[in-house]
Amino acid sequence: MEINKRTILWIVFSVSLVVLWNDWMVANGKQSMFSATPPAKTAVVATTAPATSLPAAAAGAAGVAGVPGAAAPAAFKGETITITTDVMKVDIDTVGGVIKRLELLKFRDSIDKTKNQVLFDVTPKGIYVGQTGLIGNVAGAAMPSHETGFIAKSGPRALDSANEVQLVLEAEQAGVKLTKTYTFKRGDYLIGMRHDVANVGTVPVNPSLYVQLLHHGNKPEGESYFNSSYTGPTMYTPAEHYQKLTFEAIEKKGHAEHATKANDGWVAISQHYFVSAFLPPANKPRDIFTKKIDTNLYAIGTLMPLGAIAPGASVSSDVRLYSGPQDENKLATIAPGLERVKDYGFLHVIAQPIFWVMDQIHNVLGNWGWTIIAFTILIKLLFFPLSAAGYKSMARIKVVTPKMQAIREKYKGDPAKMNQATMELYKTEKINPLGGCLPILVQMPVFIALYWVLQASAEMRGAPWIGWITDLTAPDPYFILPVLYAISMFITTKLNPAPADPMQAKMMLFMPLAFSVMFIFFPSGLVLYWVVNNILSIGQQWVITKKFEDAAAKK
Repeated sequence: MEINKRTILWIVFSVSLVVLWNDWMVANGKQSMFSATPPAKTAVVATTAPATSLPAAAAGAAGVAGVPGAAAPAAFKGETITITTDVMKVDIDTVGGVIKRLELLKFRDSIDKTKNQVLFDVTPKGIYVGQTGLIGNVAGAAMPSHETGFIAKSGPRALDSANEVQLVLEAEQAGVKLTKTYTFKRGDYLIGMRHDVANVGTVPVNPSLYVQLLHHGNKPEGESYFNSSYTGPTMYTPAEHYQKLTFEAIEKKGHAEHATKANDGWVAISQHYFVSAFLPPANKPRDIFTKKIDTNLYAIGTLMPLGAIAPGASVSSDVRLYSGPQDENKLATIAPGLERVKDYGFLHVIAQPIFWVMDQIHNVLGNWGWTIIAFTILIKLLFFPLSAAGYKSMARIKVVTPKMQAIREKYKGDPAKMNQATMELYKTEKINPLGGCLPILVQMPVFIALYWVLQASAEMRGAPWIGWITDLTAPDPYFILPVLYAISMFITTKLNPAPADPMQAKMMLFMPLAFSVMFIFFPSGLVLYWVVNNILSIGQQWVITKKFEDAAAKK
């Protein structure tokens, strides 16, 4: 029976890793191991968005009539205006007022550490931009859209000593004047985007304001099979709550399945550690759309009616754009549900409290590596009674191993009698053959949830521990922690009762090596957790085993 117990232990651990692996693949848009349908392929796109992208997206998904916005006149010479704050550098094109590049000054690129992280960008490899404008027409003439030429008012283009800088763009078409005011604040990843719509014509107008994010379907550069993450559209509505969509779904049907109407919420493009989210005004009806715009180019956005505007009247609508790190505590204060873009996978209900506890510990210790160690000790204390019971069971088995060997020799030709005699021995010695399974079974959800916490937390991105560990979310560059894990597992195996089957004994010695090789590709913070957990377990198991062996020797 001890063979079955040990086999079950490894099955529990292995199945948990398989579940973790499959959930990771599904969460990152890869094919599930349990699905026969492969994900759609994507291609590289051109460097400019198609001229009719917005109305097609809005009308196709939300059922709202729209016509292509009038493109800027050929004589209009657009310019790129760069706004610089202490945390971001943003390029805005006066053609449409499109945010076409956004660089985060406090975060380094994951590939080239000499460069900053860039979110919005227009390159030969793909398009990622933010667009806003009006849908509506007067006598066949379109209102200002993201394709209209805007005139920029003069003013500062950097914070310098101020705490706020604004960029004002103006355009007039079809008797409608649209003024876009971008507001950037010191230390803030929120961009204010006020849209003032004035009817300067002679007839009433009924415009709708749209905001949309365009994104290519390519995975971020530098991601491997082992460190890939989800990149795609996300959204939140009070009724449907958080929804995570995929470019593959939009590619297949032309749009994704999601809530299409709401009075609140947001739309976003999420990627590993970062998010860009349009936050329309609260308590305002809006249509939500997703749409394939062009080859390997997709949109998610909202369309908000502004109501009838009489000649000489005007309305304003304040939209915010958050473009920055997935800082859970910060996002929770910006908009309901926005913290959900920090994706913890299918164990969100466990992972979120784990991060909260770790965050409280980090507030005291100030180092995420020591935080992981302290958290491991806390978890070990929490599960101490279960672990102790499991180790006591294994210690008893180890003590009675000679008796079990004698039973095998006596009944080696009669398996039924061997099992019966073994069970009677367990009963006499008060041994639970499955007692060692429970601690591992209970800790598996914690292990998987902690994986997602380390995988998703921008707070830990680039966070060092000591010496060679300069980023707890990246694999150990020198494989020291995986080697320590293998050693600790080897010691643990030696402390456990030896399997009677020589082949199984060899397999038990090989398994730590196999898992340590797998851990080479896992976040070093996660391996640190398991190394510390194993060291504590070795100490606890050694003390309990020694106690039982000493007691048996006195008999």
